[in-house]
This record gives sequence, C-alpha cells and structure tokens, in this order.
Amino acid sequence: MTRSEAEKLLKQIFKLDNFYDEQWVAIEKILRGEKVLLIEKTGFGKSLCFQFPAAIFPGTTVIFSPLIALMRDQVKKLSLLGISAKCINSEQTPEENSLIMSEAQKGALKILYIAPERQENSEWIEATRGINLSMVVVDEAHCISVWGHDFRPAFKRIAKLINLLPKGLPVLATTATATKRVEKDIEKQIGGIISTIRGNLMRDNFRLFVVKVNSEDEKLIWLGKNLTRFPGSGILYTGTRADTEIYSRWFQNLNISSTPYHAGLDSASRIEVENGLMENRWKCIIATNALGMGIDKPDIRFIIHTQIPQSPIHYYQEIGRAGRDGQQAYIVLFYNETDRKLPEAFIEAGRPSLHKYERVITAVKSALLGERDLIKKTNLKQTQFRVIKADLIEQGIVREVNLGRSKKYEFVPGSGPLNSEAFDELREAKLKDLDNMINYTETTGSRMQFLCEYLGDKTTLTFNNCDNSGQKKIAVSVTPDWVDKLKSFRENYFPVLEVESPASNIVNGVAASYYGVSNVGSAIHRSKYENGGDYPDFLIDFVLRAFRKVSQGRIFDLIVYVPPTVSGNLVKNFAIKIGASLNIPVSDNLHKNRITSEQKVFQNNYLKKENVSGSFGYSEPTELTGKSILLIDDIFDSGATIKEIGKLLTYHNAIFIFPLVIARTIGGDLD
Repeated sequence: MTRSEAEKLLKQIFKLDNFYDEQWVAIEKILRGEKVLLIEKTGFGKSLCFQFPAAIFPGTTVIFSPLIALMRDQVKKLSLLGISAKCINSEQTPEENSLIMSEAQKGALKILYIAPERQENSEWIEATRGINLSMVVVDEAHCISVWGHDFRPAFKRIAKLINLLPKGLPVLATTATATKRVEKDIEKQIGGIISTIRGNLMRDNFRLFVVKVNSEDEKLIWLGKNLTRFPGSGILYTGTRADTEIYSRWFQNLNISSTPYHAGLDSASRIEVENGLMENRWKCIIATNALGMGIDKPDIRFIIHTQIPQSPIHYYQEIGRAGRDGQQAYIVLFYNETDRKLPEAFIEAGRPSLHKYERVITAVKSALLGERDLIKKTNLKQTQFRVIKADLIEQGIVREVNLGRSKKYEFVPGSGPLNSEAFDELREAKLKDLDNMINYTETTGSRMQFLCEYLGDKTTLTFNNCDNSGQKKIAVSVTPDWVDKLKSFRENYFPVLEVESPASNIVNGVAASYYGVSNVGSAIHRSKYENGGDYPDFLIDFVLRAFRKVSQGRIFDLIVYVPPTVSGNLVKNFAIKIGASLNIPVSDNLHKNRITSEQKVFQNNYLKKENVSGSFGYSEPTELTGKSILLIDDIFDSGATIKEIGKLLTYHNAIFIFPLVIARTIGGDLD
C-alpha cells in the first residue's frame, strides 16, 4: 500500500487528512510484517500507528496496555468511528471478560485491549489459539524493562509470548519514555530483527518552573493563592493518597473546585473523575500517579507536582499529558530537601530486601501453594510478593504449576542460588535516577534540555521556556493572613474512615487527624509505647471537634470502645472522657474472644482480616438492639478491626454504627 492509498483510507476511517512522516515510516514497516519500537513524545499520535493497521488488517489486533483509563477512552473513540473494539481488565467481571474473549475468537473484534496482569501465560496462549491474530502491540513498552520507570513483571511474560508468534506477524512496541539502556533492553526482549524509531522529545509549548520551599505549608499556601491564576484546568500530582484528600479539602475550603483521584477509588468513582476531567468539571484533579497516563485530553493547561517523582523519566511521562494541543502549558514542580524521603521509600519498597526473597523460597519449598496462601505465609505486601515471584521464576528457582483453573508455585529442585547482583545494580540505578531528578531541580541550565538529554534526545535546539531561560523565577511569599487560613483549615480538617459495607450497619466515620501530620502521632506514641499515661486532653478536644463537625447533630445511645491489644486502658479511659463530654453512656461489654496480634505487624490485608476475624464478642447483646452506637478507637489503619466489630454489632441488631478515632495512618496509603 502506498502512502497516498493509505491516506485515502485514513480520511475515510479516521477523518484525518494525512500522517506525520514518522507515523508513516512506522505504519509502512508494520504493513510489511516487521517489528517496530516507536519512541515518541506524548501527543505525537503513537496510537494511530497501531489503530490504522488494525482497522485494515483482516483479523484481530491485540494491544497489551497497563492503562485501564486509556483502554476505556480509546475503545469509546474507536466505537464512534465504527471500529469494533473491546477491552479486558480487572475492573470488569470475569463473565464480561470471558464474553469479550469469545467475541475475539469469533472474529467480531478488530481491536482487543488486554491488561497484562489479567492474562497469565497459559490462559492467553489457549485463548489466542482461536483468534485470527493480525498484530500484537505492547503499549507503554518501558514496562517490559526492569530499567524502565514503571517495570511490571507481567510485561516480561508478554515479551516471551511475542517470541512464540508466527514469523512475519507484525509487532509494535510504543513508549514516550525510554533511555538508551531501556531502548536496548526492549529490543533484546522482543527479539528478532526490530526497527527503532526515536523522535524529538522537546516540548517547546511547555513553561517549566521549580519552586523551592521549606515546608508543606508553603506549598499549600502558594497553591491557595495562585492556583486560580492558571488558565483552564489541570492536574496536581501528590505523593500519597492521603495528600490527594488533604489538598482537595484545602481547595474546597478556599472555594476552588477540585476532586481527589488515586488507585484506592472504586471503578465507578475513577470513571466519574476521568469523565469530569475530560469535561473540565473542576479546576484541577488532585491525583497520585494513578491518573494521567491513560487520559487522552488535548487541553490540559497545567501540571503541578507537590512531590518530586523518582526520576526524570517519571517526571517527563507525567508532565507529557499537558498541552497536547500544542498550546502553552505550565509545568510546576515544588521541591523541599526533605521530599527525597518518599521516593526513596518507593524505591526500597519496589526492590524487596534479600531476606524477603528467602522467606518466599522457604515457603515454596514447604508446600505447593497459590499466590494468596504464599502472601499470607510470608507476610508480604502483594506488590512486593509479585516482584519477588517474577524474579524467582526468571532465575529458575520457582516455577508455575497449572492445576485446572488454579495456579500454584513450586520450588525447582537443583536450581542455583539466588543471584542478588542484578537487584543491587538496579537499586543503585534507581537511586542514581533520583539523584538526577534532584539535579533537575538544581540545574541552572535549560530544564527542557536537561529532560531531553536524559532521555537520549541529544537536541541542538535553543530553549527559552523555563525559569532558567526566558521565564521568571517563582518565589513563595507567606503572609500572616494565609498562615491563619491554613491554621484554621488544619484545625477543622478531619480524614474520613471508609468502612461502609452492604453487610453491616456501620457508616463511614472520622479521624481527628492523620497520624504524623501534626503532633497527634507523637502524643499517641508517648502514651501507647512510652508509658506516657492517658492520652492528653488536647486529643480529646481534637476528637470532639471532629465529631461535632461531621455527626450533624445525630443522637447516639451508647459508646462502645475497641478492647486493647497492647495499650491497656488507654482507649477505655479515652472513651469515658468522650462519653462524659457528650453525655453518652459507655459500655464495657465488647471483648476479645481470643488473643490477637497488633495489626501493624501484618503487611497485607489478608492477614489483617484473618487476625481479627471472629475475635470479638459482646457480653450483653440485648443492650445494642435498635441502638445508635459511637464506636471509639485510637488508630485506624486498614479498617479491618472496625469493620469486624461493625459486623458483630450489626448481628446484635445495632441500627447505626459510627466510628470515631484519634488518627488515621498513612503508612499503607502510598499509591
């Protein structure tokens, strides 16, 4: 097919007049059945490079993508163009996913998007036997490489599958962010003869700024004063889920429209926020990095980071969502020297310590177990376990065993010892990437040039689009009136405890504060672990303020407090003081049926739930009948304890249960 013939079809199918030159280079190779790695900036139009061939190929194109939001967005747009497209992902039921796979096997789909984590090797191979495959696409291909900024073990399985495909079946891998090292790793893993097309990464419509601050308060104050001065709508990236809520409530307090977004939201809520972003419903979305990579919105006018990302690659990927229409976009990064701690924690969590690998090896040697049982046996977080599992399979120490519809893992007899050299090298590389992210904040040269060169684009262009070249520096000015506004906000901001369940009469409760945000955490720690006596009176005042703010005048019949694990009568005495202030009687009848461990020793929700399941009883259940209960504890972490007690009180006919705690943790609240 010639370019002119192809562009006639492009006009007919996609309502576009022509391809960019580099788009046509990639498409021409795909039409010839070649393998292509396409590295182009966000907004270039990489998706057209696989959607156009997919539309004219006779069979089905399978696109592996980690971005569920992108899947939804592209399926919607393709359907409007009359191109049959569906997606398979974790936010759909197994029945929905099976039906869609069946459609693909019947040849009813031109394009099928699949989230890699949803398709294990054997399942995908079995399913594809019935699909007339025309092409395989690996979107966000940097996820294949352990050196990439968002490595996902499931992508390594895709790389292996690609090598099983028939010769001459076209393969396209796309990414906007790949260093030379990542580029070579992708080429190696996809295998065979592969053509790499690397475009110019420079975004001259960006206006890049770094704002040096001395505290979180300065970030909040500057944004409170200046956010509405930015044109249009945009995205504010934070480091944790807790931060998305704090910033959103701060803006709400200032009558600035915003909404939080993070991976902890249910599917319906995430879709609602994504749709609202597309419709400019809010001035900004406050999000962890769970948002943005799958959103195809051309007119995002600003992207602000309150927390430095782990590397310049992460940063380029996230800011790349702004200004895709070519119009001016503002890019702002806040930096405080203490901000380094959070990305360091992510790096350490992403590469588990060696003793955790040994823990998994020991567990696999002991019995043939599935993933959930291994996670429980090793007391690891799910994300860490999956990294370890992928590494052990890669090194031939552990292998998957398919037993019908279930998958187990067994130790490979005679396998070699664990090779940790690659882990150490990767950890050091990621810490070096973080150093380079900090170097970005300190550079006196062009910030755009810094990012381009880091990503392997050795441009000779002249830049004048940052606060070091052509733009004014931004400084934070803190005035007494804004200090007072922020103080008032902090004294009246109370985190929500999300515990509602259809099987219980418990409702979402409230905490007086986040643990560690102020002096609340240190006061709890002194009383609980340093023999500091009863919780101090200022915590009582804080909790009462939270209660009165959100209880909306509801009358409570009884206070029930959570019985202790290690803290003696601390919670009981605290509940008695709260009861005296509110004139609500306090019951001593909730008790433990058995000894439990502190929830904080468990690293995953399976064990947290198991630790408290069936562990509570109630001595005088008739006193609960028809009553509204105020349930008091000191610290809220996973919510497993509160939910378990909520079920028990509901079983004994309590009609309304409202949890009230001193502090909610943020330790398990990273995205």
